[in-house]
Amino acid sequence: MIDKIEAIRKEVDGAKAENASQVEEFRLKYLSKKGILSALMEEFRNVPSEQKRELGQKLNQLKVFVTEKYNSLKEGAGSGNKLDIASIDLTRTATPMPVGSRHPISIVRNDIIKIFSDMGFSVAEGPEIEDDWHVFSSLNFPADHPARDMQDTFFITRNPIEVLLRTHTSSVQTRTMEQNEPPIRIVCPGRVYRNEAISARAHCFFHQIEGLYIDKNVSFADLRQVLLNFARQMFGPETKIRLRPSYFPFTEPSAEMDISCDICGGKGCAFCKETGWVEILGCGMVDPNVLKACGIDPEIYSGYAFGLGIERITNLKYKVKDLRMFSENDVRFLAEFESAR
Repeated sequence: MIDKIEAIRKEVDGAKAENASQVEEFRLKYLSKKGILSALMEEFRNVPSEQKRELGQKLNQLKVFVTEKYNSLKEGAGSGNKLDIASIDLTRTATPMPVGSRHPISIVRNDIIKIFSDMGFSVAEGPEIEDDWHVFSSLNFPADHPARDMQDTFFITRNPIEVLLRTHTSSVQTRTMEQNEPPIRIVCPGRVYRNEAISARAHCFFHQIEGLYIDKNVSFADLRQVLLNFARQMFGPETKIRLRPSYFPFTEPSAEMDISCDICGGKGCAFCKETGWVEILGCGMVDPNVLKACGIDPEIYSGYAFGLGIERITNLKYKVKDLRMFSENDVRFLAEFESAR
């Protein structure tokens, strides 16, 4: 029987377990009521009295050794694979948990960045809390421009330095121009804020992506071709664009860009107000005053800029009628975009 005990001890010493199932197999084999140790205890009853003292000690030592080995296997000692039993959440449901989906704003934002990245644009980001210089003054906004009014802008402090929540991501463009030499080719995605009443068509915060290209001999024709390529990749190869004259303090000439309505094919419907066109962005050639303010010589360099609202593009892509749905975190609404993960 002593030889049997030693053989079991050697067998237990070499035992390994790579997962919880193998650990349980070890317990059943050695420590259960029908296991090897229980069988040895039954056999011990038939041992002569003069041998019981020695064999009893060895059996107890074996039991302690097997129990310690079992505990060691549970913790993964010696197997190289720790079984982190403590990390298992026993309160979790056994049924599969639903998987979340990407937010529609994130989906469209990534799509837009991908399109412009393929055309050589890199991504630039900046702070949401800005100063007046980067948001307004460097972009050729006159001191009495309506956009400086408290009804449009969330000012944090007014004196001695005006600090505010940025109203557009153009501030990232000015920071980039101040810190880098041309050529510059960037898109600037981010959240912006305006002091507006919240409704189905407007919100006090929304998301923009603005683009900037500064180099020698950049023309309006370059701008048009880039925007046409963007429109066709985002809305389909048959999409048409038109550029209408407009005004922005930081570009000259400036334009609004419309795309042909993808619902009626340009024939006219309620969505496009029977015009066949839908406005999606503003654009233009960078005003020389903006280049000068950022330390770039307008006699050598020229450039174009454009800006679009991500919510606007998302509305066109997914036909969402109420802008507020993007920020209400209704899981029923978000679940509709599960297939776009």
